[in-house]
Amino acid sequence: MAIKRRSKVDASFNMSSMTDIVFLLLIFFLVTSTLVNPNALKLLLPKSTNQVSAKPMVSISIKHYPQSNTFSYHINGKNTPVRLSEIELIIQNELKEEDDPTVSLHVDKTVPMEQVVNIMNIAKRNQYRIILATAPE
Repeated sequence: MAIKRRSKVDASFNMSSMTDIVFLLLIFFLVTSTLVNPNALKLLLPKSTNQVSAKPMVSISIKHYPQSNTFSYHINGKNTPVRLSEIELIIQNELKEEDDPTVSLHVDKTVPMEQVVNIMNIAKRNQYRIILATAPE
């Protein structure tokens, strides 16, 4: 006796549930990718374990006096301070005959970045290499 089945097995696959899952995954990745890049930056500053092989020809030191919030600039370790407006002319005279002019910048810990950038801009205008000196670990 032959038994016949009344219902046939449907071999097709319903894609609507799969598109729902893909859509939910897309929303999840869009939301999490915006959380990965916060607005505030956390910077880890480098430590000075290695020495630079370039020998500086001119050394510029910036000293900060927090009581009066003033700064003094010294060239090549001299005790006499130099005005910021005079620094460019002095280092141009010092480095005019050098093949690879290099400036070493020694900055007090409390000096604002604006003062450092002023010296870096002078070095960039004159196409000098600049080394930011740090204390060893």
